[in-house]
Amino acid sequence: MSLMKSLARVAAGVLVAKGMSAVIKNANAPRSGQTAGQRTGTQSRRTGGGLLDQIMQGTQSRGGQGTSGGGLGDLLGQVLGGGSSAGAGTGRRYGGPNSAGASGGLGGILDQLGGGANSTRGSQSGGLGDLLGGLLGGAAGGAAGGALASRGSQKSNDASFGELLNDSLANNGEPEVAPTPEQNAVAGLMLRAMIQAAKADGKIDEGEKERLTGELGDLDDEERQFIREQMAAPVDAAALARDVPKGLEQQVYLMSVMAIDFDSQEEAQYLHQLAQAMGLQPQTINQIHQQVGVQNLYS
Repeated sequence: MSLMKSLARVAAGVLVAKGMSAVIKNANAPRSGQTAGQRTGTQSRRTGGGLLDQIMQGTQSRGGQGTSGGGLGDLLGQVLGGGSSAGAGTGRRYGGPNSAGASGGLGGILDQLGGGANSTRGSQSGGLGDLLGGLLGGAAGGAAGGALASRGSQKSNDASFGELLNDSLANNGEPEVAPTPEQNAVAGLMLRAMIQAAKADGKIDEGEKERLTGELGDLDDEERQFIREQMAAPVDAAALARDVPKGLEQQVYLMSVMAIDFDSQEEAQYLHQLAQAMGLQPQTINQIHQQVGVQNLYS
């Protein structure tokens, strides 16, 4: 399957798990007014609003049943996929070459953070196409990275990255319009970011592994190898930042925030290091946290 579908399934599992967790317990978060290096986790991580709050409301309305079977697909279509899956499979989810990108959902936030759809739209050559190996990273780079990014892809399309991701989330499957190799490579970069962040506290426990892989399903051998390599790779915010093309820094940070519980000093330090390495300012970081619905990193 395409890396776009893999990313959608991982993001779905992570976000729904976090939404459910918010329903049944209060996870801790850094204390307001401390620096990133001093925070130890003493307040509720959620701040209200944002994607997590929408997921929490959805799971509450379903009596906590939103993470299984058809309930999961319905919840993703309503929240993560941009409000409604009506139009999926009909072509109406894509605005074409003149669209401003995805409207609503996780894909809408990603397109907005990139400064508009043009920065994440499919293209025939150049740009991100020259960075496929670096985007995917590690042993999956180079020719192998290019082959992995080509899975389930087409040479060009008129869809933004956010539109494809929203469609994949809403359908719980492949997007109607196939991604380009460049868009697949960006999806692989987002997967790297989520896995790195999940390990930021020095470990990746069984619950975190389930969040990251529980919804993947029909992976082929190359995709499984890519996921295994990312889970085995050392946590290195600077190395990840070096592989982030200009214009994708905020999207990578957003996906990193969503993959952690934000309840330890190590996680706060990792996010701080990643933000610094990518040149993101504290105000920008806090705005991203608010869009997700978690405690600000900076006071």
